[in-house]
Amino acid sequence: MNFAQPSSVLIVDDEAGIRTALRVNFARNGWTVETASGVTEAARLLESKEFHLVVSDMRMPDGNGLEVMRSARKVSPSTAVILLTAFGSVPDAVQAMRGGAFDYLTKPVSFEQLEEAAARVMQPVKDAIRPDTSDTGSIVGRAPQLLRAISRARAASSTDADVLVEAESGTGKELLARFIHEASNRARKPFIAVNCAAVPEHLLESELFGHARGAFTGATTAKPGKFELANGGTLLLDEIGEMPLNLQPKLLRALQEREFERLGETRSIKVDIRVIATTNVNLASMVDEGKFRSDLYYRLNVIPLSIPALKDRAGDIELLANYFVEKFAAKLGGPAPRLSAEFVDRLNAHNWPGNVRELGNFMRRVCSLHPSVLLDADCFDQEFQTRTKAIPAAASAPLVIAGAPIRQLERVHLENTLAMTQGNRTQAAEMLGISIRTMRNRIREYGLPPRRYA
Repeated sequence: MNFAQPSSVLIVDDEAGIRTALRVNFARNGWTVETASGVTEAARLLESKEFHLVVSDMRMPDGNGLEVMRSARKVSPSTAVILLTAFGSVPDAVQAMRGGAFDYLTKPVSFEQLEEAAARVMQPVKDAIRPDTSDTGSIVGRAPQLLRAISRARAASSTDADVLVEAESGTGKELLARFIHEASNRARKPFIAVNCAAVPEHLLESELFGHARGAFTGATTAKPGKFELANGGTLLLDEIGEMPLNLQPKLLRALQEREFERLGETRSIKVDIRVIATTNVNLASMVDEGKFRSDLYYRLNVIPLSIPALKDRAGDIELLANYFVEKFAAKLGGPAPRLSAEFVDRLNAHNWPGNVRELGNFMRRVCSLHPSVLLDADCFDQEFQTRTKAIPAAASAPLVIAGAPIRQLERVHLENTLAMTQGNRTQAAEMLGISIRTMRNRIREYGLPPRRYA
């Protein structure tokens, strides 16, 4: 089904106050909003209109959210459904995810949570596959190294073997994981992702395996974990290198046996899942340093995959830049500008240590601040200088000359950016298009004094 812009959402809830609050917040964020007070009204609207997203309460007087989801899937399999519940029922959550729900959230839900989920819903819609990337899913590029990685991923998708993707931040590890899932026989089942670096260490076990009511302070309801929700589908363990050592044995057992217990319970739960782990660090080196279990590493590394850094895909830089230009121009509601030869030359000359994410952020800024029909060398220089302006003499980095190793160039670029932000790691990470955790890893990797950078 082809959707018209702007993004459209149907809110289904029998409580008028909740409908109003969600309608106002979604509308404020640019969505076209319809509301329904129950299952029957929702089914009628779904028959007559097209929606990108349905947000539905789980329990209502005339039925439940699972019925709403079935109605949505009947008329439009591409419509995403997020179910909300005040009861936190584990069977309901599992049934919802198995039935194809995009997410299952327990009330009270902040709009920030819904906004994050909605953004993930819209990503594949807005990042539509280009005609010349029809064989690569939503991954844009023609570089031989990238196409080899995709070919290997396609071969891996025909098996149920676990996969380990090792690549730099910003290269598209999650995109490759989704590509494997969507090309596999599990495509109609859930794709569940958990970022091991983003979840506090004391909550990660519950996030992965779930918990019973009363398992710990604050556990007022039972909650299924990501392993349980991914049953039948694919579980992505992002940033697996950040997995705490004390949790690795339980993860190893779950991977070996496809069996685990929720926190606070003794009953074992069996699951049928494919696991894809991603990391931006070298796990083999972490094993040598005693920071990662060797048995877990070998269990994950059944099929190793890697994605080339953008600097090794020089021919894709212009292709990606044009892709981002079209994407951002469409969002701004104007025609896509052309890239001058000088602009492209400057793009190709840059090292892009933040990879595709950094390039995307840069092109977004250029398109936002230079609404012209042609992006020329001046456009590039003006925006690039906002990141590479003169560094205070006291914080100047070592001189780098032509022919220096790439790692030295990366280190100098990192030091320059940190010096420019006066040591603010968060701001420097945003400018480079990398996560704050990756920034910390790079500081440690290059032996920079961590206390200097806040």
